[in-house]
Amino acid sequence: MNQPNPSPVRETMTPGCPPSAVIAELLRTAALAPSMHNTQPWRFGFIRASQTIELYADPSRMLAHSDPTGRAVHIACGAALFNLRLAAAVAGREPVVRLLPDDGEPLLLAVLRLGGPHRADQTEQELHAAIPDRHTNRHPFSNRAVPSGVLAELLEAAAVEGATLHLPDHAEAARLLYLARDAERSLLAEPGYQAELVRWVGGARDGDGIPDSALGPHDPGGTTPVREFRTGHHLPVRYAWFEENPQLAVLSTANGTRADWLRAGQALQRVLLAATSHGLAVCPLTQPLETADSWLVRDPRTGNDIPQMILRLGYGLPVPGTPRRPVADILNEPRLPPE
Repeated sequence: MNQPNPSPVRETMTPGCPPSAVIAELLRTAALAPSMHNTQPWRFGFIRASQTIELYADPSRMLAHSDPTGRAVHIACGAALFNLRLAAAVAGREPVVRLLPDDGEPLLLAVLRLGGPHRADQTEQELHAAIPDRHTNRHPFSNRAVPSGVLAELLEAAAVEGATLHLPDHAEAARLLYLARDAERSLLAEPGYQAELVRWVGGARDGDGIPDSALGPHDPGGTTPVREFRTGHHLPVRYAWFEENPQLAVLSTANGTRADWLRAGQALQRVLLAATSHGLAVCPLTQPLETADSWLVRDPRTGNDIPQMILRLGYGLPVPGTPRRPVADILNEPRLPPE
């Protein structure tokens, strides 16, 4: 879907601008993307004259302690961009994307122009249909193995977006789980991290953050392969046995630039939607990537790629989603420009 700018001849064939209701639906779909602690760190602008949607990072929703470089913000916005690309394609328009289009506007991460007519293929339609069903699942998965054919499709999904998905073997997965637990212990000892959890996690949430209903149980053995959300909200501790050998996957990019982070976000969302379309549950494990020792996540046997995300894959029961802000709250202007 990322393609060069069309020729002048093709440009003359661009249809008229869709009505505001269609643009609002494109943005609503984009905002169903995942983000760390469901902070939703994006804002959008729309230029009707050029039929261009602008994607901005929202610094007010940045996790200053857990994400001081903005890497997680870029990944989340990249995931939102992928949703936006799919929504535009299914709406019948070619999404023409530019990443980081203006060095003078560091918060402007991407622009998407609604190009000429486009007929969504089967893959685009299936991935788009999976968007509302994709939810982070922090609950136990069954011990049923993910079929090799499905795993191969997830690897291909990452590659299409310029990233690599590595499938660690049993020993490497155990090492990564140890890194996650060790990193979490270090994070939980830091007041800044605790303050971020209190702000974004727990309680009844109606627009952002992670509500109680989306939190998972603890493993009685103390090896829970999910994030420990210890906040100021006093909830009864629930316990459940998790799968014996979690299936992990590590999403990596060739480099660690801002553009790579945005590509990682698009690759992440394509992988997540492909997994959802196959009935898989997915839970991210990013704790080791939030510390100064993030380089330890890299498997020396797989080359010099930069790890951007650790995913836990499997089969689990359906879980509720997390809330999203209304479109009016994610626009740079109070409303879409008049038609």
